[in-house]
Amino acid sequence: MCPSPTATGEAPFLAATNPAPFGATRTFVANAPLETAIPILGDTQNASIFHLMGHLSPYFPNPDGFGAQEMPLPPGARIGQVHVLHRHGSRYPTTGAGAQKFGTALASQIKGGTAANFTGALAFLNSWTYKLGAEILVPVGRQELFDSGVLHYYDYGHLYNTSTKIIARTTTQDRMLKSAEYFMAGFFGLEWSNNATLELIIEEEGFNNSLAGYFQCENSNAAVNEGGTNASVVWEKIYLQDATRRLQALSPSFKLTVSDVYDMQTLCPYETVAFGYSAFCNLFTYEEWQGFEYSIDLAFAGNNYFQSPTGRAVGIGFVQEILARLQNHVLTTTGTQANLTLDNNTRTFPLNQTLYFDFSHDTNIAAILTAFGLTQFAPLLPSSGPSPPSRSLIISHLQPFAARLDIEVITAPHPVSADRTASSPNAYTEGPATTYIHFIINQRTLPLGASLPGCGNRTDGWCELQTFFQVQNTSLAEAQYEYSCNGYVNSLEDLGRP
Repeated sequence: MCPSPTATGEAPFLAATNPAPFGATRTFVANAPLETAIPILGDTQNASIFHLMGHLSPYFPNPDGFGAQEMPLPPGARIGQVHVLHRHGSRYPTTGAGAQKFGTALASQIKGGTAANFTGALAFLNSWTYKLGAEILVPVGRQELFDSGVLHYYDYGHLYNTSTKIIARTTTQDRMLKSAEYFMAGFFGLEWSNNATLELIIEEEGFNNSLAGYFQCENSNAAVNEGGTNASVVWEKIYLQDATRRLQALSPSFKLTVSDVYDMQTLCPYETVAFGYSAFCNLFTYEEWQGFEYSIDLAFAGNNYFQSPTGRAVGIGFVQEILARLQNHVLTTTGTQANLTLDNNTRTFPLNQTLYFDFSHDTNIAAILTAFGLTQFAPLLPSSGPSPPSRSLIISHLQPFAARLDIEVITAPHPVSADRTASSPNAYTEGPATTYIHFIINQRTLPLGASLPGCGNRTDGWCELQTFFQVQNTSLAEAQYEYSCNGYVNSLEDLGRP
């Protein structure tokens, strides 16, 4: 396994630090295991701010869906195969993240002789120190993957052929390996290595890896791909104006910038998943947490989804692999970041499995959805604020910690009616056996027809598999991999995209 930062943070002590029930008038709610029943100013509907934290949200199933009706399998239909693409679980901040920078800067000023005389809601900072680790899974992150393995066993355990040992893929990052191992333990049990072999794909520059496609895409790590970050900064200066003034009044010795306040906001999810509770959470109003969520939506839209000049290219290698598996062939050429050494050999790229498990990162999964052409998530997000409020791209619903995309292959004895309902007495129309593909993101159906018109306007969100292949025939060309990743690209217009 390749070396990576794996600093472990201080151990939690929630039994001593938890201030619940947050006042004599509030009903006590037991932590489970995180303390999330925190009173937030402006939350009039008992909502959870932890569902507004974008890619930093602890896992929760998508609460709203994507516009498709959730349907049972019609009688006689069967799921023959599932491909699971899974994000790692909750983790410490990455090295150099804003939360880490704020903690380091505050400690440095205090060490330099500046008195720590915060008042009011910031008084806890007088004795606060930065205690988070870096990069690796936190305890609840391990639980998220184990629980997901259990969930997926209940959903798909029948597909496992007990006489076989499957190949599952992850990368060499510590949190990626551990996430795969905890998932496997949940799915198969503690002796999972009797049932599956983990294929570790090197996650470093210079190595092809479809599960971390940005390493072989130079422009994805360059200024040309920072449009989302830049838009997010513009929005942060709008929605955090009041919070910055409010908190500055409690900080006479420290000049707080909008960037500092944003970093303080990120410390809420990071400390919560690491220690069970964070005093940073109720520094902000519910509206400011809604603003935080939108800041992350902006960043992903411009850095990884359709407003990114490299979004399709970063994800296209995995799309190639999925299509190859579905069409029962290895890759003989790629022209992308797919690892041809591994993908040209059925020992490392098997074609006969009914269960496929792949583990990746939030930004990579976003790019994969983009490379599939799922334009439901393409509408432009203005940096001036949410418009309309009911946007389709909500990262909390798409890439929270431990997010998962389940791709089911379903065979039916006859064509399934496109406008069936859950209570339809007869879901079939006349015709031969038909195979469908079904995308499920965080336990909710993604209606493929909303993005891929050839799939049709189906109430169940499915797409005929042969139609899906036809639609995806142009995905490689649309990604413009070589030019997007290595060419001189100034904007989406250079790629012929609006």
